[in-house]
Amino acid sequence: QVQLVESGGGLVQAGGSLRLSCAASGRTFSTYAMGWFRQAPGKEREFVAALTWNSNYVYYADSVKGRFTISRDNAKNTVYLQMNSLKPEDTAVYHCAAGRPLYSDSHYYSSSYDYWGQGTQVTVSS
Repeated sequence: QVQLVESGGGLVQAGGSLRLSCAASGRTFSTYAMGWFRQAPGKEREFVAALTWNSNYVYYADSVKGRFTISRDNAKNTVYLQMNSLKPEDTAVYHCAAGRPLYSDSHYYSSSYDYWGQGTQVTVSS
């Protein structure tokens, strides 16, 4: 069992930056792939970024590539999402997730993740 708690969201102007954190409980954190997903009002949840248990492989949605960076610190049981050059369309609730995707492409799908955090709100004003 893994429990996830996100933090670091807030209100920021377009062009600004935020760093989200996701703290995990449990001794098995380092064995899970971690992902970030987001959901804007009236829209479906969408993939943002993910990385494997050992950080050897990272995955990004095209909409955030070059602006967002996902990383993890297994010693601290924490995964991060550094968000730069934020745009109003990045406004959403951001959720972190833990899972064991079977294939490389599986990292992009929410169904590959077993544990989810409650989310943290990110609002980008124009």
